[in-house]
Amino acid sequence: MHCITKLLFIWLSLTIGKLKGVDRSPAPNVVVIVADDLGWNDVSFHSSMQIFTPNLDVLAYHGLILNRHYSAPFGVASQFALMTGVHPLSVGMQMTSSLEPDQPWGLDPELKLLPEHFREAGYATHLIGKWGLGFSRKDYTPTQRGFDSHFGFLGPYIDYWDHSMKLRNTSTRGLDMRRNLEVDHSVNGSYATDLFNGEAVRLIREHDQKKPLLLVLTHLAPHTGNEDDPMQAPADEVEKFDYIRDEKRRVLAAMISKIDEGVGQIVQTLKERDMLDNSIILFYADNGAPTVGMHANSGSNFPLRGQKYSPWEGAVRTVATVWSPLLNLTAGRVSDQWIHVSDWLPTLAHAAGIEGIPIGSEIDGRNQWEALKNPAISVRNVVMNNIDELHQYSSYSRGGWKYVNGTSWEGKLDNWMGELDGEDELSEEEYVVRLAGSVVGRMMPLDLEHVARLRRDATVECEVEGVGKACNPKKSACLFNLLEDPCERNNVASEHLDILEELRAEVQRYRQTAVEPRNKPADPRSDPGFYNNTWTWWLDEIDSQSSMYMFPLLIIVISVALVALLLLFLRPFK
Repeated sequence: MHCITKLLFIWLSLTIGKLKGVDRSPAPNVVVIVADDLGWNDVSFHSSMQIFTPNLDVLAYHGLILNRHYSAPFGVASQFALMTGVHPLSVGMQMTSSLEPDQPWGLDPELKLLPEHFREAGYATHLIGKWGLGFSRKDYTPTQRGFDSHFGFLGPYIDYWDHSMKLRNTSTRGLDMRRNLEVDHSVNGSYATDLFNGEAVRLIREHDQKKPLLLVLTHLAPHTGNEDDPMQAPADEVEKFDYIRDEKRRVLAAMISKIDEGVGQIVQTLKERDMLDNSIILFYADNGAPTVGMHANSGSNFPLRGQKYSPWEGAVRTVATVWSPLLNLTAGRVSDQWIHVSDWLPTLAHAAGIEGIPIGSEIDGRNQWEALKNPAISVRNVVMNNIDELHQYSSYSRGGWKYVNGTSWEGKLDNWMGELDGEDELSEEEYVVRLAGSVVGRMMPLDLEHVARLRRDATVECEVEGVGKACNPKKSACLFNLLEDPCERNNVASEHLDILEELRAEVQRYRQTAVEPRNKPADPRSDPGFYNNTWTWWLDEIDSQSSMYMFPLLIIVISVALVALLLLFLRPFK
């Protein structure tokens, strides 16, 4: 009788929980891994046979390959969209030169960030690697904005070995490596990607599972370091790619390989802690590779047009995959749904049972969780790539139609770059061996026929030369049908003037509602030479120094005033 009563009580408790809409399952662990300046053609699940990423690939083959994942055309704006769930245009982050470390501003403290939402819901929250969203004041930094811990750098890039950064506007190199708020000198000489991978493993191993985990790992790699030594990787890792003749691309391959190695370590450690089956792992690139020009790393977005900093697909259509048992997939698949980087905050929050994320306009973040589970669901058909008044271009798509008006860098990035000649490639047989021998490959079974189908589905193929109407966006707006022409080789503006005008009007509407860019001039007082060759929250330092001098000055002023009053008082007695 007692057992029956107990079972009835449990059944009633569960029933009441469901009636109240309460999810009794534990909140999932969320791991977000971001690669910086990774090219579309620089991972092997997009059929690259030059740079193999076996751990990432196996994860993708068991999850979703997001073939229409869009970011901003440069990293600061993408990081901003991830953290806030809103489009950069909505808050003035749309210009390419946004938020350099020597500019006196940072991410608006009134904006509620991804880690703040998760921490309020009971999550342990950790950031590893790049912050990039301002540190002129301490209040702008990660542990003041919702992260329980941060190990990494605050600016846009560092040297991979000594962790210093030299900006063009500063006189000296400054150290930019911190553990929380303290400068970390102890890791000097250690390769940055190894440090960040190791920190991720440590945090997972030491995680108290009474709380769910939010772990955001924003890699430096494969972004370049300082201009005097931009491409850096351990020599033994570079040697593994001796079949690549181009020395710069050989180092790039090693840099990417280190990211992939970390993916394997993270998955393995989650498995060891019995956390993997209740985890969501998201991997994406913050923008396309810069094949040439500023911070060029020889990455390839081919056959997509353009690269980082441009209006083209090579800048904004990025590598991305998401894996989780919670997606209830019977097999991995390629998703062609439109997804923007701003969607991840509302999507991951919903998966974690966190509601109440505000929804802005069509270009801001959308909850894509159910769409990820069901390919028949479509949540987004509008992607605003950017409206950049500095370079005077706009790039926007709706329903697969893409509008481009104007361009960046005087058109130097408008071409199809990074095409490989096929001579520096490995065989399919070698690829299969590396898949099976990878850390994740040893954990998850491989159906090679299914893998081959997924790679074909995830490969963008289109002829660049020969046919199609040329586009010169400096002279007139161009229109492309991305569903038929993902490589933007055939300008169909003259054939669809009605659609062109519709998109032009929509762009103009977004231009009128966009927040004014928040860029500020560089402040020479930020120079790390003033702060023991260390990058720091320099506005706070200046205020502190001013206060230090103001107090003695105030004492002097008060003393002089007292003496004057005393003399005035004593005058009648003379």
